[in-house]
Amino acid sequence: MSARWQTSRSATMALPAAMRRWLAPLSMLILLTLMLAVGAAHAQATQPAPALPALSPADQQRADKLAHGLRCLVCQNQTLAESNAPLAHDMRNLIHAQLAEGRSDAQIMLFFEERYGDFVRYDPPFKPITWLLWLGPFALLALGFWVLVRTLKRRAVARAPLTADERARAARFLDTGP
Repeated sequence: MSARWQTSRSATMALPAAMRRWLAPLSMLILLTLMLAVGAAHAQATQPAPALPALSPADQQRADKLAHGLRCLVCQNQTLAESNAPLAHDMRNLIHAQLAEGRSDAQIMLFFEERYGDFVRYDPPFKPITWLLWLGPFALLALGFWVLVRTLKRRAVARAPLTADERARAARFLDTGP
């Protein structure tokens, strides 16, 4: 017998008799539960989605426009129209269903803003809570320009002409060489 088998067998034998009696049925019960859970999840995932009512060509264009104006919350750098994430698919279905109900574009956008916040819009509105978002890049650009101008002025001051002593010292240094 191998040492590995003897070690595992001796560890099993060290268990009390009552535990050994219930170990195999308990393991089987856990395995069966896991198999049923995986099977149920698979069955739920493979069920077809309910069919959405057909939209007119004008409503389909509105749906595309709305999908391009909303951000995918999973991808965050893609619109709903560009994203393949399951959440984006669900959000496109919501747009489709709301258009079929006869809601306006503004009502649909308001629905998504109330549900997910202003971040869901690809072009967030200009209001006090989003001022930093809109004005932040310009403020950083102005700050960078100010730092550049200040640095260039300091360099101009630092490059004052050499005095006679400094020229003589530099000449002596250059003449002596290493």
